[in-house]
Amino acid sequence: MSSVAVLTPESFAEHRSGLKDQELTGNDEAYIPTYLEAFPPLPEKTAAEAKAGEPSGAWGSKIKPIKASVITQVFHVPLEERRYRDNGQFGEGEEAKVCLDIMQRTGAHIELSLAKDQGLSIMVTGKLDSVMKARKEIVARLQTQASATVAIPKEHHRFVIGKNGEKLQELELRTATKIAIPRHDDPSTSIRITGTKEGIEKARHEVLLIHAEQDKRAVERLCLEKAFHPFIAGAHNRLVQELSQETGARISIPPPSVPKDEIVITGEKEAVAMALGRIRALYDDKKRKTTTISVEVKKSQHKYIVGPKGTTLQEILEATGVSLEMPPLDSPSETIILRGEPDHLGPALTQVYATAKSVTVVEVTAPAWLHHYIIGKKGQNIGRITQQLPRVHIEFTDGEERISLEGPTEEVEQAQTQMLEIIQDLLVRMDYTEVVIEQRFHRHLIGKNVNRIKEQYKVSVRIPQDCEHSGLVRIEGDPQGVQKARRELLEMVQRMENERTKELTVEQRYHRTIIGQKGEKIREVRDKFPEVVINFPDPAAKSDVVQLRGPKNEVEKCGKFLQRLIAELIENSFSLSVPIFKQFHKNIIGKGGANIKKIREETNTKIDLPTENSNSEMIVITGRKNHCEAARERVLAIQRELANIKETEVAIPSRLHNSLIGSRGCLVRSVMEECGGVHIHFPPEASGSDQVTIRGPAGQVERARRQLLQLAQEKQVNSFTAEMQAPSEYHRFLIGRGGANIRRVRDRTGARVIFPAPHDGEPERITIVGREEAVRLAQKELEALVKNLDDVVEDSMAVEPRHHRHFVCRRGQVLRELAEEYGGVAVSFPRTGGAASRRVTLKGGRDCVDAAKRRIQEIIEDLESQVSVEVVIQQQFHRALVGPKGSRLQQLTKEHQVQPLSSTLFGAPQENGEAGPHAEAAPRKCDIITVSGRPEKCELAKAALLALVPVTEDVEVSYELHRYIIGQKGSGIRKMMEEYEVNIWVPPPEQQWDVVRVTGQLTNVGRAREGLLQRVRELQAEQEDRALRSFKATMSVEPRFHPKIIGRKGAVISQIRKDHDVSIQFPEKGDEHQDVLVISGYEANVAGARGALERLVAELREMVSQDVRLDPRTHARIIGARGKAIRKLMEEFKVDIKFPPPGSEEPDRVAVTGLPEAVDNAIHHLLTLEEEHMLSVTETETLAAYMKPPSRGEDSNGAPAKGYVVRDAPWNAPGGDRAPDMSSAEDFPTFGASVAPKQSSAWGPKKV
Repeated sequence: MSSVAVLTPESFAEHRSGLKDQELTGNDEAYIPTYLEAFPPLPEKTAAEAKAGEPSGAWGSKIKPIKASVITQVFHVPLEERRYRDNGQFGEGEEAKVCLDIMQRTGAHIELSLAKDQGLSIMVTGKLDSVMKARKEIVARLQTQASATVAIPKEHHRFVIGKNGEKLQELELRTATKIAIPRHDDPSTSIRITGTKEGIEKARHEVLLIHAEQDKRAVERLCLEKAFHPFIAGAHNRLVQELSQETGARISIPPPSVPKDEIVITGEKEAVAMALGRIRALYDDKKRKTTTISVEVKKSQHKYIVGPKGTTLQEILEATGVSLEMPPLDSPSETIILRGEPDHLGPALTQVYATAKSVTVVEVTAPAWLHHYIIGKKGQNIGRITQQLPRVHIEFTDGEERISLEGPTEEVEQAQTQMLEIIQDLLVRMDYTEVVIEQRFHRHLIGKNVNRIKEQYKVSVRIPQDCEHSGLVRIEGDPQGVQKARRELLEMVQRMENERTKELTVEQRYHRTIIGQKGEKIREVRDKFPEVVINFPDPAAKSDVVQLRGPKNEVEKCGKFLQRLIAELIENSFSLSVPIFKQFHKNIIGKGGANIKKIREETNTKIDLPTENSNSEMIVITGRKNHCEAARERVLAIQRELANIKETEVAIPSRLHNSLIGSRGCLVRSVMEECGGVHIHFPPEASGSDQVTIRGPAGQVERARRQLLQLAQEKQVNSFTAEMQAPSEYHRFLIGRGGANIRRVRDRTGARVIFPAPHDGEPERITIVGREEAVRLAQKELEALVKNLDDVVEDSMAVEPRHHRHFVCRRGQVLRELAEEYGGVAVSFPRTGGAASRRVTLKGGRDCVDAAKRRIQEIIEDLESQVSVEVVIQQQFHRALVGPKGSRLQQLTKEHQVQPLSSTLFGAPQENGEAGPHAEAAPRKCDIITVSGRPEKCELAKAALLALVPVTEDVEVSYELHRYIIGQKGSGIRKMMEEYEVNIWVPPPEQQWDVVRVTGQLTNVGRAREGLLQRVRELQAEQEDRALRSFKATMSVEPRFHPKIIGRKGAVISQIRKDHDVSIQFPEKGDEHQDVLVISGYEANVAGARGALERLVAELREMVSQDVRLDPRTHARIIGARGKAIRKLMEEFKVDIKFPPPGSEEPDRVAVTGLPEAVDNAIHHLLTLEEEHMLSVTETETLAAYMKPPSRGEDSNGAPAKGYVVRDAPWNAPGGDRAPDMSSAEDFPTFGASVAPKQSSAWGPKKV
């Protein structure tokens, strides 16, 4: 990259004068570099470089063309055709600028070189399209342009242009010329070509080739009277088509709607001549033989004579050989001219009159508003007429009372009769009215309101569009319905005029909670305030504004209700996370979710547990803070009851914490798993604490503490780590059942073996930690075990066929468990019976196969010791035993390791009919459930099955409380049934029984009964509490104090309401008693709130207001950023301070209101602040007066700027009073050309 300095004689003189005035002596002046230091010379060329720069003659050799996307073109511009002949250095003039611009615009790469004859050689490289465009622009901008004209017939010009100008563009690119073709309205036939001589010759040649090709074709234009065109074309253009096929010429006859007489014939010359002769002969024949007659036909009948798309005219021409000349549609003339041979005119005239009279037009009058009722829904009424009379056309004119019927006379009369009957019927039973309603209410009417009115009164309501700017609403329909709809619309508008809109600010994160799932919660609010419209912003709008619209009182009530709801949401959003051992999660949930539901109900919190397949042990509790803490204690209490949980702390240096945790927590996780899943919590890294917390069962906590201390000691003494790889399916076998195998390895070697977690990124990596010799020994033992597992053997054992089903049932679950537990051993049972059916094959590692054989033998022993126990339970209870989707039966089977069997449990036919005399002695077969398993397990399962048999119990509940127990839409009773897993039956209201029936398992029924009685007690307490809370008292307070009592954004009154738990209502605008406040709540609370209000009013009566004058320039500083400073001051002095608004007549007047002493203190403080801020304001203004920007032509001392200065520059040489000539090769030598050295030059000797 190079820098160019442009010097003029004036700037050169200024520079020299600046240098003369400046003294270069003294240590205080900045160092001025010499010219050679500031602009070091370029290095000299070496011989090799000079030789490399010479042309090698490689261009002379023939290079085979290679097809590629990048091409190169070279062309030459002679000296006499160069547009720019710069006298200066080549490559720095206008030519270089033009080339740079072309490269940027086309993307091609351009290189210029100067030939010996001073001609210009240009090499363009790039993609074909870019090269062609760049070449065209280079020729146009760097080469002098010549021009020439080529004259070719006007009709050939379009062939030069081509379709969409594509031919012309291609020609211009190929020849690098500009070709100008005259416009179609220009009579000139000359085409102008501009470009280089070579390009002009190429383009001229191409144009003449196009002309020669088109010259072989002929074009004839024949002007014949328009009236004879139909005879030449023939009926349906058949005659002209036959002529074109016979001669091969193309014949173009203008359509009847185009007022042109010219017929164009194109094609080969012979074909054109033949077609021309045939057409002219036909024309002469028709002109000689034909004559004309004129007839008058009503203008309205003309369209029937013409027919659709002129078909009727063509039919008359075909049938009679007579052409009809119709007057234009916009002409008032009714005269039709018939042209043809005399003996054919009569039949043609008859056909014209018959066609004209075959169709009649009748108009029926009906009010415009009735038209869409006449048409009917989806065109039902009018469709009935058109189906009966398909040739009748019915046309309704928009905005007019006229209906046109058009068609055959008889059918039109029938249609007219039916239409008049429909109109008469509608006029009798239909009416309309118009109501003027302001346009601002239209959007509130549209939708549910108008739809309800339409359906209720069977009317049509038309509300104008916004773009119509009209307030006229039209109601149409039954006369009585129209009047009722009109009255209701006016009532709605009157209500809307009394409505108000209120905006609540609610954080967007609470919107979804307020709305509820599928809008249930907001629907309840809307049901409670049906007259209030609640609009939430779109989630994408990121807005916090909720809009309420409706009657003023209802909007206020709804706003207060929503504010209380939001306050509860905010209060209930506190969250706690409690770590609970995974094995105790099911106990916290309880049977059927009983425990967790009870905790949620009693603490009023939301408790979320992790999913079963999750590794997390955290239980998240959400609600009020005190409720969350209570729920946490309840959950921890359950864990403490189930296990002897202990918590202890051990001191381990913080520098060892990371090494004890291990990579991704693998080391500490292995300790926790080995010690029964205890929780080990390390302090945060930045805390610097040494205390590590261990929590879990007492014995396991002590064990984990010892292991941690041992690990820490090992880390301090000697810590060594090794890793090895083993297939993940071997890991469970290496660990052994209950960790027995890996424990033996650790006991023998003293090293710790860490296996990867299930979702670890490297599932085959095993880490061994400990002393080096212990790690080496453990690694050797593990590698030996893995090698034995890799040594695959195949063995077999005998298993009785009756036991096979146990292993392969449930999709081979037992076999999968064996494979997982014993290193992926493959166990194969025979598919068929016979002698070999007892043989079971095992394949895998030697140790795995042996262990799997022992396990299979244990399972067979368990199976052979099984017994069957029969449990008699009535068939009607079997479905309850199975549970939803068989969940209860599956849980019982898994818990007691038995198999219950019954004909009805698996969907077999049930037994019906009455019991016989021996029913009690011999139970029915369908009532028997057979349980198979070990004897002790069968007895436990039998007891569990009997416990699942449902019972029914009646609970005495007062009839008056039934509806509260049922809850809104049955939510209360449904919640209890889900919580206690019972069915609760409430008698119908008309029976008025004081009994509620509970059916379910015995334990669940007992809990449900207690829950019902508890709910009854709560409802009775609520009734009593509601009566106590209904106490009301009134208090008279002057209206001028109301704003102060309410406070900023309701802060004062909200605090009083909160402190005393009361409701305080202020009078509405327009109320008779504007000074009366109503306080409601408990009697004691009402008395306390009344006393607080009386004290507040007494303080307000003592308040005074005083003005103080403060300089307006200090107001912003006193107020502070966003009013923070003034708010703090008002809170400190307990006063109210108001500053004047912008544009006030007294901008320095500030009002202070409060108690006299507080007002005096606040004013004194404000005056002190003014004094402090005025010092700062005065100082700022004084500095601003002196801080004016320096002039461009002066430096910091006021002297003229000298710019960049160097010493020993060429222009400072003796005799160098003139500015250097930039066009001189002596003053500014270039890189390419050699210049004769000049001894007196200031540049020194020429470098070679």
